[in-house]
This record gives sequence, structure tokens and C-alpha cells, in this order.
Amino acid sequence: MSKKQLKLGAFFYLTGHHFASWRYPTTQPERTLDLDYFVELAQIAERGKFDTIFFADAFGQKLEESGPSGIRIDPIIVHAALAGATKNIGLVATVTTSYNEPFQVARKFIGIDHLSKGRAAWNVVTSANDNEAPLFGRDKHLAHAERYERAEEFVDVVKKLWTSIDKEALVINKESGQYLDLTKVQPVNHEGKWFKVKGTLDAPTSAQGHPVIVQAGSSEAGKELAARTAEVVFTAAQTLEEAQAFYRDLKGRLAKYGRESEDLKIMPGVFITVAKTEAEAIAKRKELNSYIHPEAGVKYLSFIYGTDLSGYDIDGPLPEIEREDKTNPNIRVNIIRDIAKRENLKTIREIYEFIAGARGHREIVGTPVQIADQLQEWFENEAADGFNVMSPTFPDGLNDIVDLVIPELQRRGIFRTEYEGTTLRENLGLKNPTHTLQKQ
Repeated sequence: MSKKQLKLGAFFYLTGHHFASWRYPTTQPERTLDLDYFVELAQIAERGKFDTIFFADAFGQKLEESGPSGIRIDPIIVHAALAGATKNIGLVATVTTSYNEPFQVARKFIGIDHLSKGRAAWNVVTSANDNEAPLFGRDKHLAHAERYERAEEFVDVVKKLWTSIDKEALVINKESGQYLDLTKVQPVNHEGKWFKVKGTLDAPTSAQGHPVIVQAGSSEAGKELAARTAEVVFTAAQTLEEAQAFYRDLKGRLAKYGRESEDLKIMPGVFITVAKTEAEAIAKRKELNSYIHPEAGVKYLSFIYGTDLSGYDIDGPLPEIEREDKTNPNIRVNIIRDIAKRENLKTIREIYEFIAGARGHREIVGTPVQIADQLQEWFENEAADGFNVMSPTFPDGLNDIVDLVIPELQRRGIFRTEYEGTTLRENLGLKNPTHTLQKQ
């Protein structure tokens, strides 16, 4: 393959990304705590040659009568199982820096990396859901700036721990009796504002050096953290111009950290509803919307918008409400407002129906050719290095993408027909970081 290849992640979200997917006739919500279900989905994604399986995560989601919000399994545990059920696909799990410690996170991810032979990735987030804080004995989160400051130091410490025992340190010579070469062990001696860590991890570097770092923040602090630490960025953009601006901005920050453009892959989210004809795809999307209970739709939009909309007329306009805490930006609020303006959505009902699938990300509804055209446009015009694909339903929606969209991308020569390597870094085209190991 001579052409540059786009990268694709399969974003897993219970029964599907559409808000009402659990009510769709072919979905299986009773299986979303079943390992066999996750294995089935993972193997579908691997059949489609996706680069990664991506799991979002958050604590403290409010339990609702009208949907599965708040019901989930720790993605680290899921990936430990999927490591043995897959061979090539990368395993991305979200873990917050706000309510964990570096040693715990480093140890879990390097374990997945070894079990999967170099296919683990950590999606670094700072907790934003206010309901998370009480679960850990706090009244509220740290301020936005402090959360990102802590996250930056957190990632630094995790990377030091990941490289504290070089894989070459494992001599394992039965004849001489030497198990370890201690000259290749690099104890961490870190003392910063947020963490004090001394010692080593109890596992060496992995086949890909260490897990890939993924980041999803789009605030100023989030972009700076990504430019310094991330190797893959998951973001939201609605238009080509928005995506290009974000792409230029983030790639333009890399040089000051001694990094090159290819050291970071930018992968916006995209919600895809595909069928053999455009009319069929539109009908499929419309049917999904018919399963949204109005009360649930308002609650969902309220959660994203950061404001309780239950007292407003569902067929009236979205209220203009200023957030009291201007130091804690909610990027999705601006995205929702921009969507409503651009798509001429006049009511709360119209807005929640429009975002019920993409959840603030880009949405494409159409035939395989129409979808491939739009993905290729962004990919070839410096708006994206690839996409984190959001299926409307599982497993059918994911199967549709694998069976209809992937072959069209392959026909155009912009997506692989076979995996390039065995590690996630090899498949993403990222450098192995082991050459940078230094004394801590």
C-alpha cells in the first residue's frame, strides 16, 4: 500500500451509540454485562481491521428508569479478557487521573500490554462528572486548571514507572543463575507538587515499549496536555473547517515539546448509519429516533448541556444559560449551541433527536460511497488522521460498517486489508518509545 492509511477505532458503548439503541428490536441489552457479548463485538471489529476498540468510562452516572445510564463494567477488566480473545486490535480503556494513583494505573495497563503482546492504550481523562467526587469522599472536583496540572504530572510518573525495568533486564539464565540484570533497572525517584513516588514497577517494558497514550480533552488545558503527552487524540468536530482548525492547532503545538506531526494521530468521533441506499439509511436513523422517550430525551440533553431542562417546553427553544463557573469550561455546551444554529434546530425535541446518536460528534447517514467520500475528504485535507467510529447499534450497526463501509475504504486504497504488525504502535504507525529510556 503506497497511499497514506487512515486509522479507525471502534467506539464501544453498550447496545449502541444511539441514545435509544437499547429499545431497538435487534439489540441485546440483557447481554451488556456478558463477556461473550464483548468478545463477539471485539471479533467483529477485528474482522474489519479496526486499529482499536475504545471504551469510554465515568463514575457516578445517574441511574434512570428509562435507560441503561450508569450500568457498566470497568473497561480495564473487560480488556484483560479481550486480550486473549483477539490477536491484532488495540485495546483502549479510559481511566481518570482525578481519582487514581499513578502506580495503580501503570501496573494495570502494563499488565494488559503484556497479556495482549503490546496492544494496550490508556485514554487519559480528568473527571468532569460532578457525581464522581462524592464516591471518593470529596464534596467537589479540583478546579479545572488543577485537574489538568495534576494529570500532567500523573502521566509523567506513569511513564517513568513503565520504563523502570527495561525488558532487556530479564536475563533468565538458568545456567549462570542470573535472573535480572540490575544495571537495566531504573528506580523512580519522583517528588512533585501532586505525587511522591519511589521504586519500580514489578513488570518490564512491553513489546511496544509501553501502552499508547490517548487523550480526549479539547479545552486549552486539554490540548496542551495532549501536545505534550498524547499519541492519539479523540475529539469532536462537526465541520471540515472546525476539524482543520483543531488539527492545525494541536499539531502546531508539538514542536515545542520536541515532537513531530506523525507522533500524534488525531481521530475525531463519527457516528455512522449506513445502508445500501440513502433512503434506507435515513429510514433506519428515523426509526431509532422513534424509540426516544421524551422524558429520557430531555434528561439526556440536560446532562450534556449541564442544565436541567425539565421545566422548559419540549417544543420550545433551548434556553440561553450562562455557566456560573467560567473556570470549568464545558466544551459540549458550545458544540450543542453551534449544532442548533447550523442545523436550524428550533426546539429542545429537535436538538435531542439530532444529537441522540452522535452525542455532539459528527454524524454521517448514507450509502457506503457517501460515507467514504466524507471520511476521505477529512482525511486528505488535514482534518483527521482517522476516526473513532460510533455505531448506532450493536452488533448490527457495527456489522453494517464492517461489511459495507470498510470494503469501500479498502477499494480506494486508504485503509488496510491486513494488519501491518502485531503491536498497536506498529499498526498506528507510531514510534516505539523504548529508545528514549533514561535514568529517572
